[in-house]
Amino acid sequence: MKKEFIFLGPPACGKGTQTEKLAKYFGFPHVDTGSLLRAEIKAETENGKIAKTFIDKGMLVPVELVGSVIKNRLSQDDCKNGFILDGYPRSLEQAEMLENIKAEIDNGEEVDFRAIYFNLDQSVLISRIVNRRSCAKCGEIYNLKFKPTKVDGICDKCGGELIQRKDDNEEIAKARFETYFHETAPLIEYYTNKNVLRTINADGSIDEVWERLKEVVE
Repeated sequence: MKKEFIFLGPPACGKGTQTEKLAKYFGFPHVDTGSLLRAEIKAETENGKIAKTFIDKGMLVPVELVGSVIKNRLSQDDCKNGFILDGYPRSLEQAEMLENIKAEIDNGEEVDFRAIYFNLDQSVLISRIVNRRSCAKCGEIYNLKFKPTKVDGICDKCGGELIQRKDDNEEIAKARFETYFHETAPLIEYYTNKNVLRTINADGSIDEVWERLKEVVE
């Protein structure tokens, strides 16, 4: 049976790390909305050109355009057995659009669809954000408390210098959580009502959370 997963959770809850692990575990593509849009812009596709005009102005990319990009990606052959969707949907409007997209690409096929919610206390999340560092060279993400490098300030993968993003501070982190809980948290109720929501405790090491995730996706 085809398996389809979406990941829900606030910033710094660990979705990205676990998405990559789950994609390798099942052999499914990890469909990241942000990366898709950047790829469209780089390739100068029609969708990419339109998206760039909004992004350059600091505006949100229209829901219909994001939906079109998602639909094109999920319609590709490597998604025929399943996929893991990361960063979408982020609102009830997008969730309803995803239902329409799935209806087309699934074409009546029986599907095991689950929304995985990463539940984590806000104080832990803020601690993760202010201690987050990324490699200036390859982009690998680390955390001074939960995932430190072997050599302080140096990336394990490429030897690049670690930097802290300007928006990785407590004030901005709290603002991002307010946005998340206002716009995205209603999806928890939406998918609970559809009986497809699975909640995991996202507090703990990467391996501990991974074991909990495997229990709800099998």
